[in-house]
Amino acid sequence: NAVCDDEVAFFSASEWQAFSAKEKQEVLLKYRLTYLADSEVNWCPALGTVLANDEIVNGVSERGGHPVVRKKMRQWSMRISAYAQRLLDGLEKIDWPQPLKDSQTNWIGRSVGASVTFKVLNNTVNQRSRSDENVISTPLNHSYQIEVFTTRPDTIFGVSFMTLAPEHELVPKITTPGQKEAVEAYVEATAKRSERDRMADVKTITGAFTGAYAEHPFTKEPIPIWIGDYVLAGYGTGAVMSVPCGDQRDYDFAKHFGIAIPNIFDGVAISEEAFSEKSGFVLKNSHFLNGLGYKEAAKKAVAELEALGQGKGKVNYRLRDAVFSRQRYWGEPFPVYYDADGMPQLLEERFLPLELPEVDKYLPTETGEPPLGNA
Repeated sequence: NAVCDDEVAFFSASEWQAFSAKEKQEVLLKYRLTYLADSEVNWCPALGTVLANDEIVNGVSERGGHPVVRKKMRQWSMRISAYAQRLLDGLEKIDWPQPLKDSQTNWIGRSVGASVTFKVLNNTVNQRSRSDENVISTPLNHSYQIEVFTTRPDTIFGVSFMTLAPEHELVPKITTPGQKEAVEAYVEATAKRSERDRMADVKTITGAFTGAYAEHPFTKEPIPIWIGDYVLAGYGTGAVMSVPCGDQRDYDFAKHFGIAIPNIFDGVAISEEAFSEKSGFVLKNSHFLNGLGYKEAAKKAVAELEALGQGKGKVNYRLRDAVFSRQRYWGEPFPVYYDADGMPQLLEERFLPLELPEVDKYLPTETGEPPLGNA
């Protein structure tokens, strides 16, 4: 799986043979160096194209000053993330200045931690106000799960809420009717902000409660699920287990919205700020992790998550696959055509060179397809 998407399922030869042609192509796209998938991009309707982060200044396009929104679109990408570890290892073998190597290392961003799965509770009946600690006990609906990557599995008992990126695919599915209007307004407002702006702005605290709750894997307690623009859909899984006592942005978010901040660090005061160090503490209020330090607790937490089937140790990289679609001219890559199932196919060499049809205008379609979509 190191060279393909994490969610690729294992299958036997007989199962592969039973797949339809479309199902086979969908699997192969998860292995291809160049692949087609839905991606969060900066879409500029006025220019009719996707923009890179450095082509946006103060929330508008550098060229023309037009509004830009974050939007999920079908895009071609290069699977550079498959080479993350190889790129890191290669930095040891080249004669570059150390500061340049450091910037590359930070860009690739290798993190060791754990993947954790939180089950979403039946959100139609699990309602709780901030002042009411009594949650109605109801059967669980496990059809929705939230996967997070954390570098601090040792702090899992400090989770007091979860935060999803506003663009996360589960947001419209789990938001309760009472929170729908507020959540949709927040998602719409966030779409107008660039990723760079959201990452840089640490002073403005905004968010919205979905009305839904997740189940803590160990305590089985309900955890409120919020959305906040400090979580980005394109980084990790687009969701975080929020531990306000151990992360400053989570701490500020919890303070702002009146969410509980349980302290799991023995002998450490958190009345003024979060404690984010990996040493100088032992855990408390952490059940089977009580009395342990960072390394021992992290190892034990991962082992217990694996035993539950709700987590595993994982290496994560900040490096993301490179989106290279452009809507100007004919679009790329070329020559590609789409069959009746909408799956991309390469033109055979015998059909080349391909003579393109005449079009009235060399502008993208309103939906972002290249000019050929008008033909």
